[in-house]
Amino acid sequence: MLVEGRHFLPQADPRALGHKALAVNLSDLAAMGAAPRWALLALALPAADEAWLADFSAGLFALADRYGMELIGGDTTRSPLRTICITAIGEVPAGVALFRAGARAGDDIWVSGELGGAALALLRPQIEAVAARLHEPEPRVELGERLRGLAHAAIDVSDGLAGDLGHILERSQVGAVVHYPQVPRPRAFEELGDPQLEKDCVLSGGDDYELVFTAAPERRPEVASLSAELRLPLSRIGTIQAGEPRLVVLDAGGKPIDYRRGYDHFAPA
Repeated sequence: MLVEGRHFLPQADPRALGHKALAVNLSDLAAMGAAPRWALLALALPAADEAWLADFSAGLFALADRYGMELIGGDTTRSPLRTICITAIGEVPAGVALFRAGARAGDDIWVSGELGGAALALLRPQIEAVAARLHEPEPRVELGERLRGLAHAAIDVSDGLAGDLGHILERSQVGAVVHYPQVPRPRAFEELGDPQLEKDCVLSGGDDYELVFTAAPERRPEVASLSAELRLPLSRIGTIQAGEPRLVVLDAGGKPIDYRRGYDHFAPA
């Protein structure tokens, strides 16, 4: 669900919004290794603005057509605020779906693409180099499907690396160590020279919609080959460990650093 004023501004570009509304749902399917098939769309709008609807639909259907998805139903109603709710339905062969509960001690922790760009774009909207990460995220559908049988656990980064990786740890009942310097991030952070802002965005910022997954160390050559084939950077950032479900993040010197857990939809304002 995307709510005006919470997830997007009233003046948000409707075409980009149509893309994002579907993309964030495709990201959830990708995190389970599912192929997109169908979608349901519920829209609440203050008025039937034909120009806005045309642009919104163009963005949504352009992405749907890439994956052969069909819009099979939904609902519309009047509301003071625009609210967009999509239910995406996918398919995955029996027995190979990816879950949060499959991580094993000794697994490598991998992440696709870069993290922190969307959070930076929200805080510094004038930085064009990261704007697309926030407004038109790219769901890693192909990667998700190719991780079937390769990854032990996976999740998409919607609420921040620390928080979302934490969901894997809780469901799998394992711990993890992440090496902060190894977490990939946009070059825009180098130009800003703000270490605290960078850490908050990279570890705790949301809306990146990259995939975090775990896999056995002996599968590293396969992950490297997959990265080259998809032309998508896949970075090894840490290790799953036996023990309580706790995430430890280490700096370049191997010392633990503090971090925020991630975005909480119901945290006090």
